[in-house]
Amino acid sequence: MDFTPTEAQAEARDLAARIFGDLATHERLKAAGTGSDPELWKALCTAGLVGAVTELGLLGLVLLLEEQGRTTAQVPYAATCVYGLLAVASHGTPEQRERLLPGIEDGSVVVGGALLTQGGVRAPARGELTGSVPVVPWLRDATHVLVADTERRLWLAPLGEGTGITPVELTAPWSAARLTLDRAPAEPLGAPDTAVHADVLATARTAFAGLQAGVCAGSLARAVAHTDTREQFGRPLATRQAVQLRAADAHMDTEAIRVTAYEAAWRRDAGLPYATHALTAAWWASEAGQRVVHTGQHLHGGTGADLDHPVHRHFLWGRQLDAYLGCGAEVLQELGELIAHGE
Repeated sequence: MDFTPTEAQAEARDLAARIFGDLATHERLKAAGTGSDPELWKALCTAGLVGAVTELGLLGLVLLLEEQGRTTAQVPYAATCVYGLLAVASHGTPEQRERLLPGIEDGSVVVGGALLTQGGVRAPARGELTGSVPVVPWLRDATHVLVADTERRLWLAPLGEGTGITPVELTAPWSAARLTLDRAPAEPLGAPDTAVHADVLATARTAFAGLQAGVCAGSLARAVAHTDTREQFGRPLATRQAVQLRAADAHMDTEAIRVTAYEAAWRRDAGLPYATHALTAAWWASEAGQRVVHTGQHLHGGTGADLDHPVHRHFLWGRQLDAYLGCGAEVLQELGELIAHGE
């Protein structure tokens, strides 16, 4: 295994870091409220950081999502790349790839995903979906949604005829909504078996684990900067052993999230089985992620209780990702069952 980024991956990561750093500022995030930032989304697409993912692979996407997580930038980057770009590129027909990929790459097609959420969607007639999904992140920004039916077949549905969207506010500002389908037109994605669903689901878990690694790194960086400058009884907080130990534990947790996400992504790019590795990354992101963002807020003391402080945004994202990935106990149970069956 070699997780060293290629030259192209490193350049894309550095470019993403500059764009997120310049545009996902605290002031702009406050102005965006619970919605996304269309100017930032346009900048990412114009820079080619969506289209490049097909060449950079899942490991490249994880590196880019880390940079988004550091700034908690409010754009549908993970959803569109996982449920749109990579899903269509890997499992779409040649006609679907030719029709959909250019729009996804330039940002005019935004795809949400109803795979990691609980819902009951049926396809009683081929090409039509009926049912509902309580929460779909970034659905308010989407033009299409990738839906798994009760048989775990994947369908790509344009938002419009037969689809209803009801805004839902989550812990994190992810432009989420409730999806209602009433004989909504849809096209199948990939072969009519569960292997496609399993691959897209594992890809999503790996990508969102990478996003959590960035959220945790950003939270910890803010905590370190705060404790380095905040003095108590004439000494910086960072010189106190209790603070150092909390920060060290948070650092190790963050590294565990990062390395397990890297391994799962690398294995997918290498064409190796990675379902258990994706679940391992999801477990670390869920279980350790919530510990890290709690630490980041705690080390800010009373400042961390300020809802307008930047570190509180990391706390909200970390807890939302914990819930979105399935919470640690649920993920661990699924991982155990997968290992027990020798998969």
